[in-house]
Amino acid sequence: MQTNIPLAERLRPQSLDDYVGQAHLVGGGGVFRRFLETGNVPSFILWGPPGVGKTTLARLVATALDRKFFTLSAVNSGVKEVREVIEQARKSHFFNTPAPFLFIDEIHRFNKSQQDSLLGAVEQGVITLIGATTENPSFEVISPLLSRCQVYVLKAMEDSDLQRLLDRAVAADTVLRERGVRVEQTGALFRFSGGDARKLLNIIDILCNATEGEIVINDENVTECLQQNIALYDKNGEQHYDVISAFIKSVRGSDPNAAIYYLARMLAGGEDPKFIARRLVILASEDIGLANPNGLLLANACFETVHKVGMPEARIPLAEATIYLATSPKSNSAYLAIDRALKFVNQDTTNHPVPLHIRNAPTRLMKNLGYGDNYKYAHDFEDHFADQEFMPQGMEGRRFYDPADNPKEREIEQRIKKLWKGKY
Repeated sequence: MQTNIPLAERLRPQSLDDYVGQAHLVGGGGVFRRFLETGNVPSFILWGPPGVGKTTLARLVATALDRKFFTLSAVNSGVKEVREVIEQARKSHFFNTPAPFLFIDEIHRFNKSQQDSLLGAVEQGVITLIGATTENPSFEVISPLLSRCQVYVLKAMEDSDLQRLLDRAVAADTVLRERGVRVEQTGALFRFSGGDARKLLNIIDILCNATEGEIVINDENVTECLQQNIALYDKNGEQHYDVISAFIKSVRGSDPNAAIYYLARMLAGGEDPKFIARRLVILASEDIGLANPNGLLLANACFETVHKVGMPEARIPLAEATIYLATSPKSNSAYLAIDRALKFVNQDTTNHPVPLHIRNAPTRLMKNLGYGDNYKYAHDFEDHFADQEFMPQGMEGRRFYDPADNPKEREIEQRIKKLWKGKY
């Protein structure tokens, strides 16, 4: 039996019970189970990497509740299309009936005016908005719209989820059952899938189309087949995260030529330049850090410029920032420091009181209790430094920040030693 319908479409779940992954949302007691039980669904945004079931989850909710379901793609829809769909929704929304759903894929690609055009309909209950995005909605969705939506985070699939999906495909799909599938190894299959369910099913489709008779899944066959069918594998942007990963690692690894190459691949492939600029800002904080604080300033300037000018001119500030960061000294000391502090705070069961002398005292009662007593205002002392304790009792001398070995942080380390006389 042959079919032109992709395996991912043939296996699209028909109910939450068929849905693989995201147990925190669809498992027993999960919020999406409650949606179906009560019928009360707020506007919400699904945020997660590609291929984890955002569109499927939205459709399952609408189908289970038997509601009208309108869809738009932010890639090819403008304000005109948004208003047309809202008008259709308004006409189909009768008295005392729940509002129809409007699903917008890649909502992060909508600009401010497009998002503004949704506000009235969401506020008036004409539609229940469902947005799907691979980008942090805090950066890409306007505040008035974001405040009216719940945000649910979807996670990349774990190997156990991919195994369940593989088992289901082998057992339930008519085409695969007819051909026969022998699973010998899953390492390469899961590695190339990268937590993406659609990618896993697409790889199986490629294996199916590239071989005759029984389909044998092992590391050698998967690797060889993907190398031979790389154009097909890339066709729908499946290596989006592979290329951005190579780009970031090239900058981190101080190779400006490789970094520019991967930047060119992303731009030529139609990648959103704002996505790249945002990654450069994160990279400047995480990997350049205090070795060159100007890196973050330049990356942020690049981010603002890209927003203002757009393509094709945006390629120039992107290239400038990429080369600057790639050739800059590197340090992840700030990144490590905050992670150490967060780990300590999350594991520490003691609610350490803030020392009295560094508490604010906005009321008479607080002043009488000693809040702010004996606080030393640093600027009143030589070198603008006063030797006093800032850590809670029992944490004196605890160190989270370790300066890295680069010229800038060697200066920082010497200053810390001089001021604190070896305390840190």
